[in-house]
Amino acid sequence: MMVPLICNPHHPEPRKIMHAAQILERGGVALYPTDTVYALGCVLDDKKAVERIRRIKQMDDKQPMAMICADLSNIAKYAIVSDVGYRLMRRILPGPYTVVLAATREVPRLLLDKRRTIGIRVPQSPICLALVRALGKPLLTTSAVPPGDDRPVMDVAEGKAAWPRDLDVTIDGGLLPNESSTVLSLIGDEIEVLREGLGPVEGVVA
Repeated sequence: MMVPLICNPHHPEPRKIMHAAQILERGGVALYPTDTVYALGCVLDDKKAVERIRRIKQMDDKQPMAMICADLSNIAKYAIVSDVGYRLMRRILPGPYTVVLAATREVPRLLLDKRRTIGIRVPQSPICLALVRALGKPLLTTSAVPPGDDRPVMDVAEGKAAWPRDLDVTIDGGLLPNESSTVLSLIGDEIEVLREGLGPVEGVVA
């Protein structure tokens, strides 16, 4: 049975966040707000939950998925970060960016592409960050785009309509910008814009 939660987007209630985290720890799939769009997520290392998300979004195995970390100190466990990349991330994170980095062995293989890279987010979203901290581990994340659509759902009601039987918990954090994150490749010392989104590019890339 789906558990609906309404959270204060600026000061999420710890009891509600802990309830959501417990559902995820038991293999649940969540619909939750980030600082850009609503997303689907599960615990990073839960293979069955990851496969459920791929199924309900009708994703193929080659479509990338990202992970949400609580802060920069978590990133080094899962990705190889150059000095150039670290200095940039200190400037832009938390924020509406996804950084693509070379993955370490801590990243589950089913999340990696052929280049063994992983997209990582530290969103400027109190709900997201509180959820990851409650879990004590990263959250797998992918935009909540229903099959056949090209835009994420606008709110929780739309998400429930799209997946009436597939969500274990929904976290309502109100309306969002509904614009995707800016994606930056930080492989080695090179900074490359892979997708322009909500995060400004001016001043980030020379």
